[in-house]
Amino acid sequence: MGLFDRLKRGLKKTREGSMGTVDQLILSYGEIDDDFYDELEEALILADLGMTTAVDLVAKVRASAEEKHLKYTKEVYDLFIEEVKRILYTSKPKAIIDRMTNVLLVIGVNGAGKTTTIGKLAHQLKEEGHDVVIAAADTFRAAAIDQLKVWAERAGATFVSHEEGSDPGAVVYDAADITHSRWADVLLVDTAGRLQNKKNLMEELRKIGKILEREFPTAHREVLLVLDASTGQNALSQARLFKEVAPISGIVLTKLDGTAKGGVVIGIISELGIPVKYIGVGEGMDDLRPFDPDEFAAALFSLDERQKTEQAEQ
Repeated sequence: MGLFDRLKRGLKKTREGSMGTVDQLILSYGEIDDDFYDELEEALILADLGMTTAVDLVAKVRASAEEKHLKYTKEVYDLFIEEVKRILYTSKPKAIIDRMTNVLLVIGVNGAGKTTTIGKLAHQLKEEGHDVVIAAADTFRAAAIDQLKVWAERAGATFVSHEEGSDPGAVVYDAADITHSRWADVLLVDTAGRLQNKKNLMEELRKIGKILEREFPTAHREVLLVLDASTGQNALSQARLFKEVAPISGIVLTKLDGTAKGGVVIGIISELGIPVKYIGVGEGMDDLRPFDPDEFAAALFSLDERQKTEQAEQ
């Protein structure tokens, strides 16, 4: 199965579920009126785009439809897709690997898929020829350390850890030392997901950040927030809270293959202005995909099938 087909399969539940309801409304309503726009707005909110994004999206689609003097809702469909694509294109991410040394700090609540994301990232980076070191700085859970070690071994990455309950900063310091000694070009740092106590989390991230700045003053640094897409609007709420305590440079959305709430991708990009850099569309090592707006829109709306249908009708 090709890369696009895997993405399309991963977004099937979203395409046929929440976004399918939006498609059905647009394509079957008939003539455009105020009730149509009200129902479209409601459908977008239920599709987990969020209130702000839904209202803004409908307003722009409506303005464009009125400017073009459109009469039927089917004519609005292309405007809707183009407006969604416009939002997605604002999230065209830059590569996470930028220079000789790259430090990737990974944050997110427990259960969001943080550990597996680090493992899959390490695997992909190793496949690309990078020398990867993984620091297990989530020292509050022994299970997290053990699980990350397994992923590191599968990826062929160097693993650095201390005992449960030890100082996360000490782990990062040792990992930095090993990264320098190996001349490794990528350091992946796991962190604790204790969002319920923002003060402690902020202090911990500040301490880790100071160590990384001191040890890697010229490195390219990323702060990647891992969110579980299946939690819908809760994922958006988490992103807002984490944005208050960390300089997030990119988002990784996991578990898109198991949810109909993939519309949250659009809401996160629109409301927060933070690029989505990776999406998870399966359990396999290669199912963590760099986010591509064109591919995502095509898979979300089955644009390839729609194009074939239009060509057949001509």
